[in-house]
Amino acid sequence: MTTLLRTPRLGAGLAVVAAATLALTACAGDAPAAGDSKAATATSVADFGTFADLEAAAKKEGALNVIALPRDWANYGAVIDAFKAKYPEITVNESSPDISSAEEIQAAKTNEGLDTAPDVFDLGLTVALQNTDVFAPYKVQTWDDIPDALKESTGLFVGDYGGYMSIGYDSSKFPEPESLDDLLGSDYKASVAINGDPTQAGAAFAAVGLATVQSGGDLDDFQPGIDFFSELNKAGNMLKLDVTSATIASGETPVVFDWDYLNATHVADNKAWKVRVFPGTGYAGYYNQAVNKNAPHPAAARLWQEFLYSDEGQNLWLKGGARPARMEAMTAAGTIDADAAAALPAAPTTVVVPSEAQSTAAGTLLGEKWAAAVQ
Repeated sequence: MTTLLRTPRLGAGLAVVAAATLALTACAGDAPAAGDSKAATATSVADFGTFADLEAAAKKEGALNVIALPRDWANYGAVIDAFKAKYPEITVNESSPDISSAEEIQAAKTNEGLDTAPDVFDLGLTVALQNTDVFAPYKVQTWDDIPDALKESTGLFVGDYGGYMSIGYDSSKFPEPESLDDLLGSDYKASVAINGDPTQAGAAFAAVGLATVQSGGDLDDFQPGIDFFSELNKAGNMLKLDVTSATIASGETPVVFDWDYLNATHVADNKAWKVRVFPGTGYAGYYNQAVNKNAPHPAAARLWQEFLYSDEGQNLWLKGGARPARMEAMTAAGTIDADAAAALPAAPTTVVVPSEAQSTAAGTLLGEKWAAAVQ
């Protein structure tokens, strides 16, 4: 049964509905270390001695390999630059910013044992659940501030930031869509895109999930969502283009299904850009951080995690319109960026999040039917 929750904020709401999902996580057992160093097996700062010892170990390694982090995604450009400024001794190598979560895992396997392998991952939940054997457990110093429902109990993967699936659109060319069905009308001819392939990318997967629940279905069966996009395609309204800041600025993708925090950033690309979260049932999701168990720079990987879950890192994601995992604890402590929090896009009051079983079933169904539905 699909879990529903009424909540004005993502943090507490998603934490509750995600609890069942994380309870289903398979035990990965003791992952083999990337090497013999203390850093490769460290599960917390205590294993280094002190935080200063972790910083020293990371600086000695001198590099950090990140992957699949577009600079215009959840303010990642500012996050990376802030880490570089804080630790100029560590060279941050940014690789393949536009690949999917599944491709991140493939890159780790392809480059295993090489200095070019990713040290860390940023993944959709479905891919994280399927690949716990690739991760090394690690608990950051702010671990207790992260809701239990947003973290695997040993620290194999941890929710980092989240949002709601939304519609972004050029208001100078299109009226505000009142419902999903409006997008099937002639006003939206050759204009509607999704962010990636739903069999590979979390945002596109969520777009089909949103279409499913907005079409009267539930997350036990994504067929209504597939049917909607099939109709959209038959109407000549679906664009099969990869969505980027450049395609928004040029007008190539004037209507986009994407996370609210990503759609909100496109105002910088198009001043007429607006974000619409449909009334009724909304679709929510968090992305997740994980450390590669075979990270070539294991201390730097863990220092990166510490930075992301610090007040500074969490507020940088918040400035990008995403809701950070520690948002409630930081609000209570008075360390949240209040202006950034007040500027968050509107949120639905009824939210669904798929369980592991629902995600797996949906992925199988999409693999079988998506290509034929939108060809």
